[in-house]
Amino acid sequence: MQAMLALLRTFSWQDLRHHPWRSAAAVAAVMLGVALAFAVHVINASALDEFSQAVRAVNGQPDLEVRAMQGHLPEALYERLATDPQVKHASPLLELAAVAQPANSTAGAPPTVASPPQRTSLRVLGADALLLPTMAPALMPRPWDTADRFALFAPATVFLNTAALQALGLSTAAPIQPQQLPQLTLQVGLQAPISVRVAGTVTAGGAPLAVMDIGAAQDLFGRAGQLSGVDVQLQPGIDRTAWEQTLRAQPGWPANGVLALPGDAAQRISNLSRAYRVNLTVLALVALFTGAFLVFSVLALSVAQRGPQFALLAVLGATPRQRLALVLAESAALGLLGSTLGVALGTALAATALQLLGGDLGGGYFAGVQPALQWSAPAALVYGALGVAAALVGGWWPARAAQTLPPAQTLKGLGTAASQADNGMVGIALVVCGALLTLVPPVWGIPLAAYVAIGLLLVGGIALLPWAMARLLAWLQPLAARHALPLLALERARRMRGSAAIAVGGLVASLSLAVALTVMVSSFRGSVTQWLDAVLPSPLYVRSALNAGGTDAALLPAGFAEAVGQLPGLDRVQALRASPLQLSPTLPALMVLSRPLGDDPAQALPLVGNALPVPAGRTGVYISEAVVDLYNLRPGMEWPALSKSFSPLALDGQTPPAIFYIAGIWRDYARQSGAVVMDRAVWLRLTDDARTSDLALWPSEGADIGALQASIRALAAAQAGRSGSESKGVSGGGSSIDNALVEFASSGAIRERSLRIFDRSFAVTYWLQAVAIGIGLFGVAASFSAQVLARRKEFGLLAHLGLTRRQILAVVAGEGAAWTAVGAAAGVLLGLAVSVVLVHVVNPQSFHWTMDLNVPGGRLLALCVAVVMSGTVTAWLAGRAAAGRDAVMAVKEDW
Repeated sequence: MQAMLALLRTFSWQDLRHHPWRSAAAVAAVMLGVALAFAVHVINASALDEFSQAVRAVNGQPDLEVRAMQGHLPEALYERLATDPQVKHASPLLELAAVAQPANSTAGAPPTVASPPQRTSLRVLGADALLLPTMAPALMPRPWDTADRFALFAPATVFLNTAALQALGLSTAAPIQPQQLPQLTLQVGLQAPISVRVAGTVTAGGAPLAVMDIGAAQDLFGRAGQLSGVDVQLQPGIDRTAWEQTLRAQPGWPANGVLALPGDAAQRISNLSRAYRVNLTVLALVALFTGAFLVFSVLALSVAQRGPQFALLAVLGATPRQRLALVLAESAALGLLGSTLGVALGTALAATALQLLGGDLGGGYFAGVQPALQWSAPAALVYGALGVAAALVGGWWPARAAQTLPPAQTLKGLGTAASQADNGMVGIALVVCGALLTLVPPVWGIPLAAYVAIGLLLVGGIALLPWAMARLLAWLQPLAARHALPLLALERARRMRGSAAIAVGGLVASLSLAVALTVMVSSFRGSVTQWLDAVLPSPLYVRSALNAGGTDAALLPAGFAEAVGQLPGLDRVQALRASPLQLSPTLPALMVLSRPLGDDPAQALPLVGNALPVPAGRTGVYISEAVVDLYNLRPGMEWPALSKSFSPLALDGQTPPAIFYIAGIWRDYARQSGAVVMDRAVWLRLTDDARTSDLALWPSEGADIGALQASIRALAAAQAGRSGSESKGVSGGGSSIDNALVEFASSGAIRERSLRIFDRSFAVTYWLQAVAIGIGLFGVAASFSAQVLARRKEFGLLAHLGLTRRQILAVVAGEGAAWTAVGAAAGVLLGLAVSVVLVHVVNPQSFHWTMDLNVPGGRLLALCVAVVMSGTVTAWLAGRAAAGRDAVMAVKEDW
């Protein structure tokens, strides 16, 4: 050990001093890979922890939560639970969504502490204040000193958490006078605005939240007799599972009631985002993967340059094992330094991202969450160890070269013998194993086997390089038989094909990843474009302008679609409705979409395959691909769980419950948790809920679109109970709810915005491709530099035989062109194979959607040409130093 440390301090340190930038490049590559992966981990872990804390604070610590699959629960259920002798406490809840804004009449309100107030989505939770200290202490209202002492039970009085106060631009300090209590205006759909008073705060974190008395909430929002759920705390010693089974078996138990554990909500978001988080981490580790090749290139060049020194160490007594350990120690030192800097840089990147972007990295799972940094020492050690491991893997082959180098021949400048032929069996075996692993199903929703398959395909393809090089260059040899310079270049490239695998292996890996990402992104974008064309059939769309998508606050009222259809300038109006449905407590809520499907659903939906005929007495529905995987359903099956969720919504027994039949599968890129589509007539028959989420409009030919939009806005204002003049006055800059109750978007604008978001989301892949290919070309340069240093006598002999320096450089450039051309071909083939795995295995297993493979031939051809030209120029530049005057003098050295 002491001898090894002494060699590191002297032998290795001298090389580092003479070539600092070369080692710095390897350290930077490892640092970048570790930093990106660790930053992604810290951001996701912080966001998930913050979300879990917010859920625990809001839900408290009940033993069970009773929730509705959709719609609401009857208030009589609370009475049944509260009087159950096995129940210690039962806390009723009423939850709804609204859009809030400080009201005009807030005279003398406390000054704002943040940006100017704007409309904010607000979760309003009605609860029993007498039970909150026991069931959910974080929700217990804390009235300000200036508020009435009975404000806990006062009508139209709310208590806000810190996030809501900040979003609304209100001060967290208590007002000095009672008349200074802030006033808010709440908007739910197109109902008349509701004024409420802010009387204090709650300590619950998370998204903006308002808490009020449940009775006051029922009266204020017209929800008498309705509950969203009941939290239950059982008596000590009660078997929760047995009590739950007894409860379900009782007569009168609501069919749409679902029992959940307190941690199910956090587990649902964790399960839903797991594949996204893992895929993002794997994408970040691509930089570490290419960093291993850069370490390989740097150490290969270093070992080649220090070949005589290693040979002298061998003569002085250093064993092959000691030379191997010395180079591995150098690679470990590079990896350790890069990993340490990477963990520090990753922490800084995560802190900056959390400050600027919150906890959401583009997936939408943690939108609106502002988490605190959650730094984990074990995670830092794991990602640091990955960096060291990557450096050790990159340094293994140069270390083997130092171990096996022949001392006597190296001291004479002869180098190593030419590589022997390779039958390619190892590479073929790796490729076959990789192909077989693509058939393995995902593990916990993560395509682990597919990731391993991609690695085996890459390694197997690189292992096949000498075999492919021999056959391809042998086929090209007759074409250059009558030309001396091309023949020299091809012959050496063919005979030294083992060196070729080292020289262009990193380039092949980098190019294959670049090709795979290019094909995957192109396929995804093309499929999304086709999907948008299918789901956006009308020229114009209208929806609520309230920023509360997916909630009741964003619904347009019943009758609004019919009223819009009566306006002049419209040929057709189609009502669309989206409603969440919680079928399972452990799975995220799926979305029920109702829209007119007509006689041919294939014209209204982007179906995968053909639609099945619906049997008599059954109601046909069409499920997205995610539902197929999450609920283990197939076309031709009935769906009893969905039928059960709609059974209590039938109108007083006037219609029998629907027996839903899965008639087809459709492609949906907007809802990863799944969606089911039914005809709107079925929805209205089962629910009698005519509210809509969106309206699709077909304007008449030559219609004035501006006048049409003004008419619809006026109709929305009338529905909300305000006159047109009042609406205009509000739009002039008041602080009450804006008159823009609805917003319009053309199908072209929606498509353009969606594709712009798509391109921005995948912009990082282009940067990763450039970095990967740059690292691959650096590896080519390092390998050629190492080889030409060992070929100085060969170049000198060629010069003595009459070749000019320019011709010698042409031979070197020809070798580079031959190797990089074969490498580019191999990289494209490997990249296409990897892209097939990404498109047809990784994406369906991770996100439960499929896409059509789309190969951008022109872009891939341009990429290959650029790589071959860059490799040729790189080889030419690497050979310039070795083809100088000293190469001629090298022939006189003692052989």
